[in-house]
Formats: sequence, C-alpha cells, structure tokens
Amino acid sequence: MNTKPATDTADDHPDVSCANCEACCCQLEVLLMGDDDVPVHLSQEDRWGGWVMRRLGDGWCAALDRNTMRCTIYERRPFICREFAMGSSECIEERLLLAGGQIYPRYPLIEATGR
Repeated sequence: MNTKPATDTADDHPDVSCANCEACCCQLEVLLMGDDDVPVHLSQEDRWGGWVMRRLGDGWCAALDRNTMRCTIYERRPFICREFAMGSSECIEERLLLAGGQIYPRYPLIEATGR
C-alpha cells in the first residue's frame, strides 16, 4: 500500500505561470555565465572562485523585490534564470519543496518565520 501523501503536480495545475508562483526558483543558487550582464552589486564570488547571484540573509535572490516577489532585473536576468522553464519538472519540484506540497505558495517563508 502506498502511504505517501498526495501532492500537487504539473498535470494537476496546467495554468502554472510565473505570475502565480511567488518566485520559488529565486532561492536556488544561480551560477553566472560569461555573457550574463548582471549588475555587480547583485553578484558575489563563491568559495570555488565562480560568480553567483548574491542572496540576502533570508535566502532569496538579491534581485528579488520582496514586496512583489518579482525580479527587479528581469530583462537582464542571468542565462540560468532564462533557461529555468516555467512549469517544467524542476519548476514544479521547487514549488512543492518550498510550499510543503502545495503548488501555489503564499509567501511561505515569510509566514513561517514572521519576516
């Protein structure tokens, strides 16, 4: 018998979009590539000498507007961010991890930590 609790999947919600996501992917580490044109103050060198998007103390990307949960450098966002396909299996997985099994989180970290 399968005792694993049911969770949402992309098939359950075909209307998945960045507009209703609340930036789940913005907590992932983003390695910057040679052609990325990210403002210097939003990047930092990692311990291996590579450059990544800087994250603030709350774990979210420094380019994320905390009020709107939207990217402040969307037109200049890194290649990795451009390639992270909305509604892909990786996208759905991150939504589920961040939201504790619910596909549409409502600022879960803010509610959980009171920040």
